[in-house]
Amino acid sequence: MSKEVGTENRPDNTAFTQQRLPAWQPMLSAGIVIPGFVLIGLAFIGIGVALFVTSRNIQVLERDYTGVERDSFCYGCSDLKVKNCKCNLNFTLDKLFEGPVFFYYGLSNYFQNYRQYGNSKDANQLSGDKEYFTEPDESCAPYERVGDVPIAPCGALPNSMFNDTFKLYQMVNGTRVEVPFDGKGISWWTDYNIKYRNPPGTPLSKAFEGTTNPPFWPRPAYELDTTDPSNNGFINQDFLVWMRRAALPDFRKLYRRITEGEYAKGLPAGKYTLVIGYNYPVRAFNGKKKVVFSNVSWMGGKNKFLGIAYLVIGSMCVVMSIVMLIVYAKFKFPDEE
Repeated sequence: MSKEVGTENRPDNTAFTQQRLPAWQPMLSAGIVIPGFVLIGLAFIGIGVALFVTSRNIQVLERDYTGVERDSFCYGCSDLKVKNCKCNLNFTLDKLFEGPVFFYYGLSNYFQNYRQYGNSKDANQLSGDKEYFTEPDESCAPYERVGDVPIAPCGALPNSMFNDTFKLYQMVNGTRVEVPFDGKGISWWTDYNIKYRNPPGTPLSKAFEGTTNPPFWPRPAYELDTTDPSNNGFINQDFLVWMRRAALPDFRKLYRRITEGEYAKGLPAGKYTLVIGYNYPVRAFNGKKKVVFSNVSWMGGKNKFLGIAYLVIGSMCVVMSIVMLIVYAKFKFPDEE
């Protein structure tokens, strides 16, 4: 016997295929929605207050050192003709700056998220592939070669690496005592252990034979850190921090932590001097440079926006619940009386 017309594509007669499974659908009423909005609003307000108060208690010390103004302590160094210039930032702490203290450098009006700039690097070269040391990717142009010598690392992004230097001193009984900086582990774990690798070869300088450093760099990649041989090449911490591009034109990047010795609990009250090696030009694009000392809490760094956002949303929920209550009381349906 032939099958009944149209039955060959019919789903099986089961509860699942025929959509006869038991289901539950919430019946939202004013008695559920209005208290729900009130509870959500109060919860958001409570979280917002906690975030806002915590953010206000985070200590931040921020100073601009671009040197544009004549009375700026770095004014004499902002001229590109002045080489190896140093300037001193003096500041005083009235109370303990609680640790651990994080030290950042900041740049403004600097568009690291510009697509062509961000793509101007050779990912294969940065992963340690020696083949791309002699033949850099074309995306690195115009920082691909110096004459006939290939650049390692090539590209505009590595070439523009931030190279100002900083040393912090505390005045103790009229004597300058250096505050130790900790630069280990300041980059992303994935960048240091997976994404970037040094080329094979010992010593590292041998692996970079036949290449030259980027034009803006004073030293080759294998001499980025003269105090720690393991912190050189493409896994140099400062290099990795710079290569992790910022999303916004005004940003700050971690330079060092203060977590060692007598300063493990923070910076004691007193007078300090930050010696800045001024090397990085920013006036050509109307940029600014700053240094930031900050500590953190359970919510991270200082962030007023997050607490304010929770407070606004929570307040809106409470207001909407009041509006819905008024509307319900005035226009409720007869069957709900």
